[in-house]
Parts: sequence; C-alpha cells; structure tokens
Amino acid sequence: MLTKPTPTVAPAAAAPSLPVSGLAYWLPSLLALLSAFLLWLGWPVHPAPLALVLLVAWVPYLRMEQVLGQRGASGWKVWRYTYLALVLWNLFTTYWVSYSTLGGGITAVVCNALLMSLPLTAFYHTKKRLGHLIGYISLPIYWIAFEQLHLHWFLTWPWLTLGNGFAQANKLVQWYEYTGFLGGSVWIWLVNLLVFGTWFGLRSATRPLTEEGHPVTSGLRVKWVWPVLATVLPIGLSYLIGSQYQEKGATAELLVIQPNVDPFEEKFEGGSRFIPHTEQITRLLTLTEQNLTPQTKVVFWPETSLDEVYPEETINFNPNIQRLRQWLGEHPGVELITGLTSAVRYPSKEKASPTARFREGVGYYDIFNAAIHLRDAAAAPEFYHKSRLVPGVEGVPPWLSAFVIDLGGTAGGLGSQEERTVYQTRTPALRIGPIICYESVYGDFVRDYVKNGATLLGIITNDGWWSNSPGHNQHLQYATLRAIETRRDIARSANTGISGFINQKGEITQRTGWWVQAVSRATVHLNTEETYYVRHGELIGPATQVLAVLLLVLTMVLAFTNKTRLSA
Repeated sequence: MLTKPTPTVAPAAAAPSLPVSGLAYWLPSLLALLSAFLLWLGWPVHPAPLALVLLVAWVPYLRMEQVLGQRGASGWKVWRYTYLALVLWNLFTTYWVSYSTLGGGITAVVCNALLMSLPLTAFYHTKKRLGHLIGYISLPIYWIAFEQLHLHWFLTWPWLTLGNGFAQANKLVQWYEYTGFLGGSVWIWLVNLLVFGTWFGLRSATRPLTEEGHPVTSGLRVKWVWPVLATVLPIGLSYLIGSQYQEKGATAELLVIQPNVDPFEEKFEGGSRFIPHTEQITRLLTLTEQNLTPQTKVVFWPETSLDEVYPEETINFNPNIQRLRQWLGEHPGVELITGLTSAVRYPSKEKASPTARFREGVGYYDIFNAAIHLRDAAAAPEFYHKSRLVPGVEGVPPWLSAFVIDLGGTAGGLGSQEERTVYQTRTPALRIGPIICYESVYGDFVRDYVKNGATLLGIITNDGWWSNSPGHNQHLQYATLRAIETRRDIARSANTGISGFINQKGEITQRTGWWVQAVSRATVHLNTEETYYVRHGELIGPATQVLAVLLLVLTMVLAFTNKTRLSA
C-alpha cells in the first residue's frame, strides 16, 4: 500500500563559527542601543504616554543575547553588551541627577547599571546550565528579586523599577491595588518574553527549516494570540476596575504651599542670594494667609521649610516655632504640617543610635530630615523622622562624600525611625501619613502608613535640585501609583517642582506650575478601606527572591560539577 511521504523538517542550522563582519558585526551593539532607546521611550515622562512600548522594549536585548549565543560568544562578551544597554537606559532616563551633583549623577548611572546587570548575568548562566525554557523563566524571577532587594538594602535606588514605567499611563494598571507596582514588572517581562518567543523562538538555534529551506511557519499566527492576550487582558481589567471605582470616605479641605525658594542660591546658608530663615517663613505664612478659607483643616509646607537645626526637646522655645504657634492661635481649626531639620540628643553612648554623631560639649545626637505636626499652643508637636534615606545623600560614609548627590537638607549620616507615624488631626476621619520626598517611590513603605490608619497621604518634597528636567515630573507621576495601590488621596507640597492633589484613582486633579510661587486648595476624600495590597503587603517580590535563591543554588551546583542540562 502506497502512502504519501510525510514532509520532514530539517534540523536547525548550527551556530556559525566563522567571524562575522559588516552589519552583522554591529548587530549586538545596535540591538543593545535599540533596547535602551525603547526603555527610555516608554518611560515617563513624554508629551504623550508611551508606556506600552515597555511591553516590547526588552525584545531587542533578548535577541542580542540569543545572537551572541548563536555565535558562541563568551559570558564576558555577553555581559559587555548587556551593560551597554543598561548604562544607556540609565543615562537616557536619569541623567538629570547630575544637575544636582555631577559626581553623584555619574555614580548613580554607572553603578546602578552595574547592579542591574547582575540578574541578567544570573539569567545567562542559568540558561546555559538548565536549558532555554527554565532559563527564560528564570529571567523575570531574577529581575524582580533584584528589584525587591533594591527596595530594601542600603544602596536602594528603585527609581527604574519596571512597574514605575506605567506612572504616566496609570489607567492601564488600576490592578496595582492588588499586586503593587511589582505587578507591572511581571507584566512587562511576560509580554516581552512571549513576543520574543513567538518572533524568534526561545532556543538559541535559528527557526527550523523545511526540506526546501524555507522557515517553518505553521502555527505561527496562532502563537501570536498569547502575547496579544497577555497585553489586552490586563488593560481591559484595568479599565473595568477604573470605570467602577468611586472616591470613598468623608471629605476635608486642605491647602498645599509651594514657596519656590531656589535651593541652590536662596534656601540654604552660603547661597549667593540666601534668604534669611525668618523671611522664608514670612513668605510661607503670607501665601497661606492669602488662600485660607473657614473650611481649611490642614496646611502643608514642603520639606525642610524650617531648615535651621531644631533640637526637639526644646523646640517650643524656638522663636520661629513660637511664631507659628501664635499664627495657629489666630486661626483656630487650622493645623500645620511642615518639613524641618531636627536634632535629638542622647544621654549616653549606650543609649545613642547607630547613626548618632558626637561633639564635645554636646554629646551624642542625631540629625533628622523630619516633619512636624503643629495644632495649637497647647498640643505637643508630633515628629516624624524620614526613614528611607537617599543613598549618597543622607546616609553616606565620609569616604564617599565626594560623590554626594545634594538633594537638600543636612547630608550624611542622618537618623531615621522604624515605624510609620500617622498624624491624627482634630477632624476624626483625617489621619495623615507624612511622606518625605524620596520615600514616595516605595510602594510597600507607603502601604505601612495606611496599615497604621492613614486616610490621607501627604508628600512634602523639594524637587528644585533637578532643574526643569524629567526628574521632578517622574517623582510626581510615581506618586499616582501610590494612590492606586492604597486608594488614598494625596496632597503634595513641593518647595519647587510640582505641588497639587491626586485622587484615589491616581488622577492628578490639581497641579501647580514649575518654578513659581503657588498654592493649591482642594477638598479630598478620606478613605478608611484597605486594598488587597495594603492588607497583604508585598507578595511578588519575596516570592521571586525565594525562587531566585533556589535557581542560583541549582545553577552553581551544576557549574561546579561541570554539568549542563540539554535543552528540551
């Protein structure tokens, strides 16, 4: 009985061993540059949100790594091209850090790219030892485990956490109230890997060929269904959640002040046009007085508005504080939250904190970038000490002082506190979580304020160090993700930068201009309900860290025993 011959598939082409030249020689460099460009293009902020670009921004990198594997490149060579892509992404996106301090900006770009290369290097070795399927699965695990680490260790700089990339297009990620912003990192890697796998295949070899030498395309169109679904379904879910969500809670009127004091020349002693502290307070009081209404409950002044060092144990005797208390006495019902630089003295070395300083005649003491809550002449002031300190600014050892990134306040060796303070106002439903500047970048950190009872988040900051660059805009946009994760309104007071209000859906309802004196007033909602993310905390990051450790151990065992698992 005769049967029709079944077409056979030719084996994949072997990896080329000959040197490459021409355009092929430059292909890895071009792919590295393209990935860096796409990551920048999708990052906030641009005139139009382009965040969806991030869903394919890693595809050129993955193709670059695949091409180098096909050519038999060494791990060192793969790392060099990987680092090229990462350092360019960091440079394109965070170059503005150098506007404050050139050495600090260069250090941030170079070192952060170096740290980012670690999870990608782990991916390379895991794929080499455990095969392509497990290797590609390990990539988002390693990356997000690194992002989780970058949120908590002493060199923390999570500005480029992938989930932040949707800050300007947060209508796409209303489901952050369940996952937190690391859910966005998962989404980005999932779609990138699906697109790459569909387009190029997950194996190092080229796409299989038929006997006639043509690429096998059967089922290719069907495979594109998966990356399309992985893109469309989260967007549809987000729009569904956003369309059904309504602002919740009682209401209160708030005022945020933007005094616009130049941090380089006017704000701090030693500046060429230094404004005396009493005159800076006068400016703040005047702007506040001109915009108060009988309904105003709380006024926010920005970070380090009171920049002299205020000893906390004697703060009520300070003339500036007495002046503010007198003003509050003239406006019963109004409360003030403002940034200041404070100090706490310890009775002995044994009772001093690890960050305490020592001075003859003073003893052991800590300096804090702090917030203070003032109600009236009778009530004791409440302090909050900034706890997520900027590396290279507020927690820098002396030998790194040349690379300090100057973001305001007193630099180097600042104290902090473990717990998140929540200010209870005279309005029972109004409980405020004071967040100082850089702290607003941390989702799990901000979540702790809400877990401690905050019904409103108040951000006080000084973004004038970065000039008119993407820096202050990115900082503002990141706060919208905190609003979604916690479903809390946010009041934001910047010395200069952008002040205003954000609602529980992450929409910026009011915003001031850049580098202008301005005041914003709004009636906010005070939500008391907890989101899934607030109730359960960060789940994705710790889970990936456990998996990353297991994968690393297995990879190292195979490396030491000189064994390699073949791809399926």
